[in-house]
Amino acid sequence: MDTTTIVVGTPLPTFQPQQRHCYGDSMPGEFPLSASPSIVLHVLTSCNLDPQDLAKLEATCSFFRQPANFAPDFDLSLSELAALDMCQKRAIFKPMTTEEKQNLKQRCGGSWKLVLRFLLAGEACCRREKSQAIAGPGHSIAVTSKGVVYSFGCNSSGQLGNGTTEEYWQPRPIRALQGIRIIQAAAGTGRTMLISDSGQVYAFGKDSFSDTEFGIQGSKMAATPQLMESLKNIFVVQATIGNFLTAVLSREGRVYTFSWGSEGKLCHHTDPDDIEPRPLLGALEHIPVVQIAAGYCYLLCLACQSSGMSVYSVGCGLGGKLGHGSRTDEKYPRLVEQFQMLNLQPRVIAAGAWHAAVVGQDGRVCTWGWGRYGCLGHGNEECELVPKVVEALNNVKAVHVATGDYTTFVLSDNGDVYSFGCGESASLGHNPGDDDEEENMHANVLSPELVTLLKQVNERVVQISLTNSIYWNGHTFALTESGKLYAFGAGDKGQLGVELVGNQTERGKPERVNIDLDN
Repeated sequence: MDTTTIVVGTPLPTFQPQQRHCYGDSMPGEFPLSASPSIVLHVLTSCNLDPQDLAKLEATCSFFRQPANFAPDFDLSLSELAALDMCQKRAIFKPMTTEEKQNLKQRCGGSWKLVLRFLLAGEACCRREKSQAIAGPGHSIAVTSKGVVYSFGCNSSGQLGNGTTEEYWQPRPIRALQGIRIIQAAAGTGRTMLISDSGQVYAFGKDSFSDTEFGIQGSKMAATPQLMESLKNIFVVQATIGNFLTAVLSREGRVYTFSWGSEGKLCHHTDPDDIEPRPLLGALEHIPVVQIAAGYCYLLCLACQSSGMSVYSVGCGLGGKLGHGSRTDEKYPRLVEQFQMLNLQPRVIAAGAWHAAVVGQDGRVCTWGWGRYGCLGHGNEECELVPKVVEALNNVKAVHVATGDYTTFVLSDNGDVYSFGCGESASLGHNPGDDDEEENMHANVLSPELVTLLKQVNERVVQISLTNSIYWNGHTFALTESGKLYAFGAGDKGQLGVELVGNQTERGKPERVNIDLDN
């Protein structure tokens, strides 16, 4: 008996292609965006879209270009409102007055999307509002994610801020800052500067802005944090201390410098012991800056323009460290044009004593200046008068770079750390160990090498800081994602946060500092 079952297929319905669009016109089952723009705005804001993505929405769909008829500004488009909402979440933007916010908008190019890009760029390159460690000249500063500050190391000028001039080999909190949340720190020779979340600047140590061992200033000192009255009317978000100069950055992206104004250096004529902040004049007067970095007698500025990110330099041109193809000094900020030639959008800047470095948005690393000991990473010790891509890092996507006195560290997106340059004081983190390896531990490195010992901590490294002074042997900090701090290099003054035994003056192997910066 045939039991075969014949299955008769039911014809599938055919659908006519329909034109999808934002507005709709009573099409069954369609949810037009225009029916509930508030939901669209909520989605745009909660997804934290990049400013570029918001701009693309406006460019490709008229729905996102039209006035959204929402408070606080009924003329703004949905993309602009979303950008404004995301700006309101930023810690620096939130306390600004309406007038200050509008002024920042005009300074950034007249768009909230450009303001958002400015704010995000500053957070990305400066670890603003996050834990951080600063390897200063002979002393160290560590800031927890909650804004508590620890100090340790050399204290000959009161630069630890604890009211004494005694050295401390273990991290100790600065009691005088209790109740004040610190978001940024800078350390120079015998001097420390701290910035609070309200934009106030506290300084202690030598009464000097020049970061020199010998100079006109420095006869006075303060062993506890003192509020800098000269900056009380400027909301500061970053400070940097170089040789012969100090600079601060306001939340509006304006740069102010102290000292080293003789003979018209840094755009102004003042005495070397001048203690008043002077605005950086010239090309950057009307261009917002998101990061500043100082080296030996020069300053780098990362600027945020409507056309993209760019780098300006000013000061002493010895060694080609200004990046303009010559060794000439610049009294006013000058655009480093080579990045346009390389088609590279700068993301992070670093100013070593005699050389400089930049990380691009695409992860490429450029270095230039004096190449002594291989600090440029090009496999030689030649000077480079304009930024040059470090070819040995072509297969690495870098996210951060740190420079010191002839030393350079590069941090990749997966947490790997590379270092090159001067091996003095074992601050590069390569080949430490037994006595027979001591020569390797101090060897100079001409091309980037992976710091394998930092891979053994089994955690992503998020920040590297190294000593940037020609007067002190260097030490290095590596901060991990969970707030663990590792130190290596010179430690004769307690700057590693680890007490050395016997005749030891340094540590070649990264060692955990007894402090948790995530609390």
